[in-house]
Amino acid sequence: MTVVARTIAQLRAAVAELPGAVGLVPTMGALHDGHGQLVSLAAGENTSVVVSIFVNPLQFTDLGDCDDYRHYPRDLDKDVAFLESLDVDVVFAPAVEEMYPDGLPQVWVRAGEMGERLEGASRPGHFDGVTTVVAKLFHLVRPDRAYFGEKDAQQLAIIQRMVADLDFDLQIRPVPIIRGADGLAESSRNQHLTRQAREQALVLPRTLSALRERAAAGQPLDVEGARATLSAAAGVELDHLEVVDAATLLPVDEVGAGALAVAAIHVGGTRLIDNVRLLPPSA
Repeated sequence: MTVVARTIAQLRAAVAELPGAVGLVPTMGALHDGHGQLVSLAAGENTSVVVSIFVNPLQFTDLGDCDDYRHYPRDLDKDVAFLESLDVDVVFAPAVEEMYPDGLPQVWVRAGEMGERLEGASRPGHFDGVTTVVAKLFHLVRPDRAYFGEKDAQQLAIIQRMVADLDFDLQIRPVPIIRGADGLAESSRNQHLTRQAREQALVLPRTLSALRERAAAGQPLDVEGARATLSAAAGVELDHLEVVDAATLLPVDEVGAGALAVAAIHVGGTRLIDNVRLLPPSA
C-alpha cells in the first residue's frame, strides 16, 4: 500500500519503516511514462521507493510569482493513482508552507557557474532553486540512490556536481530520455501543447538527431545551420542550441564521447528542452 505523506513528520515516520535500500525519485508531478521509467529503475535497484511531488516555487521566475508556476499542471490524485499502480512505497506531496515555513529560505544551495549557463542564462536563479530543494529532499529521505532523467541534462550535471562537492552519501542514477512515438521527449509541459504546437515542436528532436547523424558520420556538425533550422521553423522561437561537455556544461570544440547537443525552444508559449549525446559513450 502506498503511503501519502503531506508533512515532513509523516514522511520521516514513513521512511523510518522502509526496509532495505531506498530509491528516491524527485518530481514536480504531472507524471508521465518518463517518470514511470525512473520509478521502474528505482524499484529494480532498491527495496523501497519514495517519490516526491512538489512544484517548487524557488525554481520559477520571480520565485513563483509567474504564470508558468501558476499554470503548471497539477493533479495529485491522478499522480498518486499512477504511483500506486507502480507499487511505490511512499509519496511525499508537501504544501509550499511545509517545505518553506518561514517563507523564502535564508540559506540556499547555490549552483554556481554551472547554473548560469544555458538554461540558467534564460532563467536566472532557476538552478539555485533546484539545488536547494533537492538538497532538502536528500536530507529528509536519506536515500541510497536518487533518479534523474537525462532529458534535463543541465540539472543532472549540476546535481551530480552538488553530490560530489558537498559529500552527499548517495548515488545519482541517470535515466535515459523517454520519447513519444513521434520522437518528442516526454515532459510534463507537453500537456500544454496543442496538436499543431506538438507537430511544430518535432523540429527540435529532428534537428538534434541530424546533428548526431553528422557526428556519427564524422562530418562537421554545422551548429549554426541547426540553429537556423530551428529559428526558421514555423511557430518556434529558439532559446539556445549548444554543444557542451555533459559533465561540465562547458562548450567543446571537438566532438568526443562526452559531447551533448543541448537545446531549448518555445512553441505556442511552452518552453521545451531536449538533448542528444553526439557519440556513443564508448566512442
